[in-house]
Amino acid sequence: MGEFVRVEADPANPAVAVIRLDRPKMNALNAQVQREIGAAAEQVGADDAVRAVVIYGGEKVFAAGADIKEMADMSYADMSAHSQSLQDSFTAVARIPKPVIAAITGFALGGGCELALCADFRVAADDAKLGQPEILLGVIPGAGGTQRLPRLVGPAKAKDLIYTGRMVAADEAQRIGLVDEVAPAAEVYSTAVTMAARYANGPAIALRAAKQAIDNGLETDVDTGLEIERLQFSGLFATEDQKTGMRSFVEQGPGKATFSGR
Repeated sequence: MGEFVRVEADPANPAVAVIRLDRPKMNALNAQVQREIGAAAEQVGADDAVRAVVIYGGEKVFAAGADIKEMADMSYADMSAHSQSLQDSFTAVARIPKPVIAAITGFALGGGCELALCADFRVAADDAKLGQPEILLGVIPGAGGTQRLPRLVGPAKAKDLIYTGRMVAADEAQRIGLVDEVAPAAEVYSTAVTMAARYANGPAIALRAAKQAIDNGLETDVDTGLEIERLQFSGLFATEDQKTGMRSFVEQGPGKATFSGR
């Protein structure tokens, strides 16, 4: 467990792990927080008892961005080394082999928005603000914003947000596909956990295969993506859950299988 990032099991849904950011006041993502995020991602990814994950910054803020005071005086050589560890920690989140939901309250700006982009789904408070304001500091997003954002909302809208650095409110974020659901601020966490719980009893290996097929397929041409899908699909016929799911379908109809995650 890190100083500023910890992993907790949701009390009502122990198969749902919560990666909790807790660096007062705004969850600024300094180098230590970045390392702890990467470690937390590795932890939940390797824990077979964890079936789904929520990333949460608390009731007031998700993460307001990188620690500018820490970065302001860095040289090119400094940042060349630091930026790799920054990207690696966020990539670890994107590669968690389980469904991941970001629960966004307050601000998700800069690195905070990029962290949310690493999740599979995003639930935002109705008063949340999201954006990539790096251009206002004379730089560009460096933790995946120029790559994950256009893949999510399309290149033109991503360029608008990155070129202007403007913040978007939750309703616009939902309209452009940056967030998937908007909830009252007091209900964001519970909404995200409920969403995560949908997957907690699912076939864990098949969910992992689906995530990998989609994410890896998006990075290549359709023919290669189809081959990725074919291999993942075929491989699932070696799992206990495939036997359970198909036997249950034949005997009881759809949606009644109890999966073991094996």
